[in-house]
Amino acid sequence: MRYLLTPLLLLTTAVPAAAMAADLNLTVQIPAPQVAEVHRPYVAVWIEREDRSVAAQLAVWYAQKESKEGAGTKWLPELRQWWRRGGRELSMPVDGVSGATRPAGQHQLRFKDGQAPLGTLAPGKYVLVVEAAREVGGREAVRLPFAWPAASPQHLSAQGGSELGAITLDINP
Repeated sequence: MRYLLTPLLLLTTAVPAAAMAADLNLTVQIPAPQVAEVHRPYVAVWIEREDRSVAAQLAVWYAQKESKEGAGTKWLPELRQWWRRGGRELSMPVDGVSGATRPAGQHQLRFKDGQAPLGTLAPGKYVLVVEAAREVGGREAVRLPFAWPAASPQHLSAQGGSELGAITLDINP
């Protein structure tokens, strides 16, 4: 009887551990500016600890090809907060993090606890930061504080002013 109970106990304790894997679902809205010359913005998304150090680099969207205008990594320092908080230490491209610029519209990003690029966040208070910079445009950063792990589903949102639109973060335990 004892030999039958041991595998059952292992199965019942393994299920809650798998069920505890949390995820972050992020929606980033890039507005369409009403100007004649429109360039897609460079965008960086990362998570900061309370001391403002980087806990995870989630996404960097930039021009992937060099062009006559000098696109590509040359303009990444225009994402000033991101650049100072760890962007300058990255060697682009970063697998699973970097990608091409995105057009105006809503863009979904999904991250699972324990998987790259989110990794395993220690329990604590964090801030999700989304920063955008656009040629012949402006620069803007939106910050969303959150606690990790979430005890119950959370829906957080913030509104950008010019280079970013609505930013929503859904955290599911």
